[in-house]
Amino acid sequence: MANPAMATMQNVFGRIGYQQMAAPLLIILILAMMVLPLPPFMLDLLFTFNIAISVIVMLVAIYTLKPLDFSIFPTILLVTTLLRLALNVASTRVVLMHGHAGPDAAGKVIEAFGHFLVGGNYAIGIIVFAILVIINFVVITKGAGRVAEVSARFTLDAMPGKQMAIDADLNAGLIGEDEARKRRSAVAQEAEFYGSMDGASKFVRGDAVAGIIIMLINVVGGLFVGVLQHNMDVGAAAKTYTLLTIGDGLVAQIPALIISIAAGMVVTRVGDEASGDISQQFIAQMFNKPRVLAITAGILGTLGLIPGMPNFVFLLLAGSLGALAWNLNKRAEIQRPPPVPVAPSVPAEAQEASWSDVAPLDVLGLEVGYRLIPLVDKSQDGELLRRIRGIRKKFAQEVGYLVSPVHIRDNLELKPNAYRILLKGVEIGQGEAFPGQLLAINPGRVVGTLPGTPTKDPAFGLPALWIESGLRDQAQAYGYTVVDASTVVATHLNHLILSHAAELLGRQEAQALLDHLAKEMPKLIEDLVPKVLPLGTVQKVLQNLLDEGVHIRDMRTIVETLADHAVRTQDPEVLTAQVRNALGRAIVQQLYAGSAEMQVMSLDPQLERILVQAVSGGGDAAAIEPGMADTLVRESAVAAQRQEELGLPAVLLVPANLRTLLSRFLRRSIPQLKVLAHSEVPDTKTIKVTSIIGGRA
Repeated sequence: MANPAMATMQNVFGRIGYQQMAAPLLIILILAMMVLPLPPFMLDLLFTFNIAISVIVMLVAIYTLKPLDFSIFPTILLVTTLLRLALNVASTRVVLMHGHAGPDAAGKVIEAFGHFLVGGNYAIGIIVFAILVIINFVVITKGAGRVAEVSARFTLDAMPGKQMAIDADLNAGLIGEDEARKRRSAVAQEAEFYGSMDGASKFVRGDAVAGIIIMLINVVGGLFVGVLQHNMDVGAAAKTYTLLTIGDGLVAQIPALIISIAAGMVVTRVGDEASGDISQQFIAQMFNKPRVLAITAGILGTLGLIPGMPNFVFLLLAGSLGALAWNLNKRAEIQRPPPVPVAPSVPAEAQEASWSDVAPLDVLGLEVGYRLIPLVDKSQDGELLRRIRGIRKKFAQEVGYLVSPVHIRDNLELKPNAYRILLKGVEIGQGEAFPGQLLAINPGRVVGTLPGTPTKDPAFGLPALWIESGLRDQAQAYGYTVVDASTVVATHLNHLILSHAAELLGRQEAQALLDHLAKEMPKLIEDLVPKVLPLGTVQKVLQNLLDEGVHIRDMRTIVETLADHAVRTQDPEVLTAQVRNALGRAIVQQLYAGSAEMQVMSLDPQLERILVQAVSGGGDAAAIEPGMADTLVRESAVAAQRQEELGLPAVLLVPANLRTLLSRFLRRSIPQLKVLAHSEVPDTKTIKVTSIIGGRA
């Protein structure tokens, strides 16, 4: 019977795992120490273990690169505090029960701390113990608790701004969904960590207070037990039990002080992985500047020459610092690259003009001032280059074709921090960016003001400020969306590429798109282009779709629809309408993702009849009566703004024969307005009309 029982227990523990059993067993042992009497040897072992744990925690805190790498620290604070309190209870029981037997009655560790560290003098022991408690409670624990409290508050306040910055990077194509999910998780974990540290610091402060109270109880209780129960003299009882109590208190307070120092290091840590651990930061930022060390050596040397001063000590330290400064300066000179000789310029001979002098225009170009060159310099690992690659990749994945490469060059005619974006040699956007500073964008609900240079977000025209990099956390706490200089340029470029997607789809891009599709559907492409439709017509249809913000990822449906209707007409406008009908589900999904109801605007029936008659008579937008046109534009703009304020897309639902007319007419005045035809709406969608346009026409 025993063997099956043992096998069952082994299977259970095997499934649970020894690591999973460690935490429950540790808590049970801590609670058991408070209740069960422990022999002196076990106390020595546990006190030594407590010291070792505190040293391990402090070393991990020193070599941790960022606070979240030590996210278990608040729990460790709680467990180590409970361990010290349990040891205090266990040692108090042994001291009061066997303290009369001698100084080693409570174990060798308490005896060593009571005699060796304070010389067997209980008065000195009380003073040393009081000083350690004051250092721990008043200085380190209180300071670390305050830092944790402020960090928790600012971290929670900054969460919305950090989340908006992540969404901005995601929308600009700078990061993917997985990276955005990781960053959101890191932001949430950071807030939870500092909140837990704020609460855990109260345990450490309570532990310091408990140490003082336990010491007083042990002294008074020792006198009572020694005099009344063991018939000891008052002086002997005071000396014996006070020394044991002081030893017990020092054994507990020294690990508590080490843990408090570790807590202070964790919450005051500033930097990231690139900065290294605390030791590396300390050396790099304190002892890596030869000028500072040389001046300090000079001051100490001057003090060392004054009569009556400890000359040897001052001069020794001054010489050491001077030697270190000289060594660092010499090392910097060795690492400095030698100047590169500039070859004298040779005047170029005059040559005849040739066709090589006719340079083709770049489809997309980015010109930068000289201060922005580090952002686009390959040798300096320019951040903007990586972001532009991400923009092109995200555009291809979402819109459906690969946009032309962005040709980057410097332009000394621009302002040092200026840039401009060109489309076929023509400027379509310009702005300024300041490397080393951050752009704090006001999304409309900030709660404070910041010092900085007022400007506007070049992509969307929102009010913004260029601020110093040290104000990032404060700006995010106030509700600003904070981005760096490379993100500003990349977001502006991404916005303009999306806005000019139709112009960027030339014949070469259209042919490359069809060639890519032909790898999967060679027969369909071969039958369509050029047998049925010329490449120019297909390009025009795709441009019409892109011009109204319709993605062309579903090229299979587009090509099949063109093949079905090309035998009856080759008019790009008619073919575009047929393709939109086929893509209706994708178009609606793009506007109303995850919603079964479409809240749209509609035309007044009387206005709708007038427009239908104009279209059926061969009219166009220019044939609309001026007063009616003015009313249509004005009411559409008001209704579109109302939709956006409600968080809804500005969509106007009209009959199919009016869609092209109204889309072209209204898009010039209201770029954000989308015009859909009834035939483009899937049967699974429910339509709810929120505004009627033209009722007073």
